[in-house]
Amino acid sequence: MNFEKALLSNIDKLVGRLKDEDELREVLKRKFTKKELKVFIAKEENKSIEDIKTLVNDDEERIEEIYKTAIKKLNQEKTKKELVNL
Repeated sequence: MNFEKALLSNIDKLVGRLKDEDELREVLKRKFTKKELKVFIAKEENKSIEDIKTLVNDDEERIEEIYKTAIKKLNQEKTKKELVNL
């Protein structure tokens, strides 16, 4: 998965350049819960909702809620600062 592309499409205002893929993965692992990370990656890879349901054992409504929470976390200033090179 291309984290840089996924993050750029979901972060509203980004100041600076994103770190490399490995560093981005580590920051996301720290900031997201395991379930949020799984749902975020699956959604960005355009997996079907049925595949995601199987992956995380939740219903569609809960999956959408988890994804929205992940996007909110991405757009927090504290998180954005960790994602960019200073």
